[in-house]
Amino acid sequence: MQGKFDDICPYYPSEIPQAMQRIADSEYFGTLSQYIFPDKGVEETREMVRNIRTTDEFQQKVMYYVNRQVIARSISGFTYSGLDGLNAEKNYLFISNHRDIMLDSSLFQYVLHSNGFRTTEITFGSNLMHPPLVVDIGKANKMFKVIRSSNIRNFLKNSMHLSEYIRHTIREKGESVWIAQRNGRTKDGNDVTDQGIIKMFCMSNAADPVRSAGELNIVPIAISYQIESCDMLKTRELYLSRKCEKYMKQPGEDLNSILTGIMQPKGSVNLSVCKPVAVDELAITHKYPNEFYKTVASLIDRRIHENYKLYDNNYIACDIRSGNAKYRDFYTPEDRERFDGRCRRMLEQVDGDRDELMSIFLGIYAAPVENAEKINNQ
Repeated sequence: MQGKFDDICPYYPSEIPQAMQRIADSEYFGTLSQYIFPDKGVEETREMVRNIRTTDEFQQKVMYYVNRQVIARSISGFTYSGLDGLNAEKNYLFISNHRDIMLDSSLFQYVLHSNGFRTTEITFGSNLMHPPLVVDIGKANKMFKVIRSSNIRNFLKNSMHLSEYIRHTIREKGESVWIAQRNGRTKDGNDVTDQGIIKMFCMSNAADPVRSAGELNIVPIAISYQIESCDMLKTRELYLSRKCEKYMKQPGEDLNSILTGIMQPKGSVNLSVCKPVAVDELAITHKYPNEFYKTVASLIDRRIHENYKLYDNNYIACDIRSGNAKYRDFYTPEDRERFDGRCRRMLEQVDGDRDELMSIFLGIYAAPVENAEKINNQ
């Protein structure tokens, strides 16, 4: 029997065994196996994957170890906080800032699993759903599709469908959901929630936006990287976007960003589960729905900015931009030299006006400090 959400939902239990066979037969399996399980033979790992029958098994036997390898190989210190503010028996809509295509959500699943919580379903842009191996891994890992469309009629239709699915997942399926605060990663370091995302959540119960949002149990998440994921790629994209009317991604660019994010050294990483948004916080006096959506988005932004962990690189970038040493107590001369070296490598790898490139690159790191300053000055 065909279900209403078959076109976007993760794999059903009956689809997992076949997906595992396809993953095990993939031409890339050997490379993936050696990265995830360096102490096991490829054929031993292949047989293990072939015998997986459920999503929970796939997450416990494969994805958990993917995250462990990412942490061991590319993160010098991984910390997290805020789980004590959650109820393990409750379902939530986790709204996260978005710095890395894969790792923002993947590391959160690792934190949940490691602390006895069920993992969440995860949004997965339709633009990322290729090649077939990525689709199999994603949909077996509780990812559901967000259909990208520039056609306004299709956009509204797809938004309503997505809104209904998210509400169905939280209220009826009994699963939590992870979603980014905006379409696409934050490129300039300024984490801002798209109020259109809040509107989308409420479309499936538009008569009462306050109740509609309250039923979803919104929890903001702030993830912070000492070394910004794909910082040089983001600098290049922002620079070209400013030079052209519309930046057009090249074939394979998203996959390159995924792999760069996984392999690139990230220094320390912190994940903060923020205080859940209380129902009484949503009881906002508003004349028009858009006022409500904007206010809720601002509330989420404030939570994320308050809980974003600022690292030495953030403070250094601020001081370089301002030409003073306001934050010198937050880093050492050695820290400054390392960051200067990263700036030099960026300029060597990205073509363009050096001053403009430096301004973009520094802005990526400085924006979280500037956002924190705004909160402190309010």
